[in-house]
Amino acid sequence: MAAHYLKKASKTPETGQDEARDIVEGMLREIRAGGEEAVRRYCAKLDQWTGDIVVAPESVAKRVAGLPDTVKDDIRFAHDQVFRFAQRQRESLLEFETELHPGLVCGQKLIPVTAAGCYVPGGRYAHVASAYMSIATARAAGVPFVIACSPSHRGGGIHPVVLYAMSVAQPDVIMTLGGVQAIATLAYGLFTGKPADVIAGPGNKYVAEAKRILFGQVGIDVFAGPSEILVIADDGADPPIVASDLVGQAEHGVETPAWLITTSEPLARKVMEEVPRLIAALPPEASAAAGAAWRDYGEVAVVPDREAAAALSDEYAPEHLEVHARDLDWWLGRLTAYGSLFLGEETTVAFGDKTSGPNHILPTKKAARYSGGLSVGKFIKTVTYQRMTRAANRKIAGVTARISRLEGMEAHARTADDRLSKYFPQERFATKV
Repeated sequence: MAAHYLKKASKTPETGQDEARDIVEGMLREIRAGGEEAVRRYCAKLDQWTGDIVVAPESVAKRVAGLPDTVKDDIRFAHDQVFRFAQRQRESLLEFETELHPGLVCGQKLIPVTAAGCYVPGGRYAHVASAYMSIATARAAGVPFVIACSPSHRGGGIHPVVLYAMSVAQPDVIMTLGGVQAIATLAYGLFTGKPADVIAGPGNKYVAEAKRILFGQVGIDVFAGPSEILVIADDGADPPIVASDLVGQAEHGVETPAWLITTSEPLARKVMEEVPRLIAALPPEASAAAGAAWRDYGEVAVVPDREAAAALSDEYAPEHLEVHARDLDWWLGRLTAYGSLFLGEETTVAFGDKTSGPNHILPTKKAARYSGGLSVGKFIKTVTYQRMTRAANRKIAGVTARISRLEGMEAHARTADDRLSKYFPQERFATKV
């Protein structure tokens, strides 16, 4: 039995992507040609910011001085949670060396990138958590030079709480920059002279498209767009809590998909009754965003059993996946495609977005089929090396020469022949098939 949809989205995460690509490509061309002056023009036009791009340390201290101690304590606590989790990730990555054949030693090294660019979004909200999610993770990875950008908040510079969160994570440079111009600046090394090797951080569809276009010239964390949530619920789930979590993510913006897969049609209908009420109770700006998101991107599917729910969830490959169902260990073992998994009613996406520890910079648009979220590994190059004795050449060079000739690559084969001739001049080897 296929899924039965009580609500189907009228739009998909790909809606409007071509238009965004055209806009971003034009901006990148202009910034490549115009450099820092072009960036300043976009700052003035799009963010109403004409002040200094690089934020001086004394300016940071002055602008955050008036924040309440409780705010600072909360930000430091959340930062430490994320940093400690990232440290454990780093500890789980190992260098090694092994002798694969007598005289042939191969190994793996872990080398942090030289420079990381961390983008902290702006917009209608002060994205405090995004600051330490990217910057703290780069620091835990051992990146020696970290550049952080965030847009001016309503023309007044970086929002003070975001600025404080950035400073707690200790980047080397903070810049008042947002949008495509920030991503271009990080990629091209404007204002610092140090192009980023990797750019990390969430953003709107224009930021995501800029990262996608520039991928290859720079590394990026994940292919990401507007935030997504999928909730799997069985008949034991609490409809108001499920509805609350769907709305909790929908307030991100008008393009945020919120999906429900359930084995219980009565639960589905209760959730669908509850969601509009919760949206209407939000502050006006959040209500408008969540209302549009639920109207255009919300989906509710009823499936016959948990295996069907898991299979459909893997097709969605959502950024955030909550499970409100019995036997959580079964779901942990069965589900395979998600950015981050939240098991049980007690574990909501908001905890992961802000405080609990695992990173909230996660793949969207089904990229969770092949990619995880931001981790220290995104800032670390896993490289290999090898060294070999002359004695090992007896076996390795002979096999290499024969395989090369099978492929028709004579020059490759002769590099092996030459070593055999030099190291073992009195011997003859079978180097042809």
